[in-house]
Amino acid sequence: MVESAAYLSAVAALVGTFVGGITSIATSWLGQQRQTKEQRRAREKDELQALYKQFIQDASKLYVDALEHNTTEILKLVDIYATLNRMRVLSSPKVIAAAENALRMIMDTYAKENATFSGIRQLIDHGFPDPLRAFSEACHEQLMMH
Repeated sequence: MVESAAYLSAVAALVGTFVGGITSIATSWLGQQRQTKEQRRAREKDELQALYKQFIQDASKLYVDALEHNTTEILKLVDIYATLNRMRVLSSPKVIAAAENALRMIMDTYAKENATFSGIRQLIDHGFPDPLRAFSEACHEQLMMH
């Protein structure tokens, strides 16, 4: 009987060690999975921010060009459309729709009469049309969800 009590004690110790080890492994694995997921989300957010920044820079340059000119060179549109298509992979439909709308507004500006400095100043004083406002707001909203 003493032997069986010692045997039972040894088995209980082994089972306790086994359960403790499995728990430790599971906790480490779950922590690693969570950390990997957070790192991936941070990389995706950084990539989105870089794409949005590039789009805003390219669109802003095009908008100023559209205010000053009635036509543009096709080559000036290549970069912004490349950025837009890269955004299609990662961005929400709302962001893409806002980007497409901004581009339409910019293209429509090319068809209007060239703006002068005083004309731009009047526009600013009376509510300057910002083709990128809705896009910026949609980007902000998507980035907050990440």
